[in-house]
Amino acid sequence: MQNNIKLAIGAAVAGVITLATVSAVAANSAPEEKCYGVAAAGKNDCQTATNSCAGTAEKDRQPDAFVNLPKGLCSKIAGGSLTPPAAKKKG
Repeated sequence: MQNNIKLAIGAAVAGVITLATVSAVAANSAPEEKCYGVAAAGKNDCQTATNSCAGTAEKDRQPDAFVNLPKGLCSKIAGGSLTPPAAKKKG
């Protein structure tokens, strides 16, 4: 009888782990888009025109810093843009 209980508990734990893994994979496979101008300082997802890597945006809502958001969400955020700002011409 104890073996059956241990087996049932093991199966339940395995089921919970499997469900959590499948949920995480499904959440991570949703289409995403780059949303410029909405990242908090130090919370951008990748390099910017003035910084070389993620997490280096120097100020909130830096126009060239982006975060990856679920598709369709960026257009609902004030100041959000799907395109990076135009590069300033030198000279």
